[in-house]
Amino acid sequence: MNITGNTIFVPGATSGIGLALAVELQARGNTVIVGGRRTALLERIAVEHPGMHTVQIDTADPAGIEAAAKVVLDQHPELNVLVTMAGIMNVEDWHQPETFLASAESIVTTNLLGPIRLIAAFIEQLRTRPDATIMTVSSGLAFAPLTVTPSYNASKAAIHMLSESLRLQLADTSVRVVELEPPSVRTSLMPGQENSEWAMPLEEFVAEVIGLIESQPDAKEIQVERVKFLRYGEARGDYETVVATLNHSDPNGK
Repeated sequence: MNITGNTIFVPGATSGIGLALAVELQARGNTVIVGGRRTALLERIAVEHPGMHTVQIDTADPAGIEAAAKVVLDQHPELNVLVTMAGIMNVEDWHQPETFLASAESIVTTNLLGPIRLIAAFIEQLRTRPDATIMTVSSGLAFAPLTVTPSYNASKAAIHMLSESLRLQLADTSVRVVELEPPSVRTSLMPGQENSEWAMPLEEFVAEVIGLIESQPDAKEIQVERVKFLRYGEARGDYETVVATLNHSDPNGK
């Protein structure tokens, strides 16, 4: 993916990683369209970041995705980059189904079906552009599980394999598939995460991501250094230690 000269749609970018990345991409000479559910946030973003475009979208709603895609493509026929940013994360206890089932279904709808439906809505457009990119967003937790977030872990593992598969299928087109793999970042994704000492500062994360996109335009996976501990545990042969460290437990189960 080139760092400049794109028209980029980032649904799920009214806060956190999505908004910070959108701001930096705009600063690099890209036309950026931010999508989100809450109109008030979109209006504020448009005021605070002149030149940034906004569209209302609920990525958990198939009809909403179709309607937003029509608006985006009508207004920005040169669109060539889609960043499937929207996602949710919940703590779950799987000892009793009544405590986790609704959460699990919601996470799968937003984190997995959302990106699938977004790609379906934009793939024909992207294939018409000479240089197009789909950027999926998985997580370090796609490669090592956090005990308390089973559905989130699974949804991001699915996004990883979806990205791998789409890259193979779309190899005969102009569309590249790039997977962004964040570690824990200081955002409001989970309660207390904004101030967590375990989480990477947001500005530091986005700066490193932008630097990687700029220096590695042909990269298949965007990995900041901090996520590599999780990403490559199995390849290094220390997966059990990675999982134990992530969950603050003894790798020997003690």
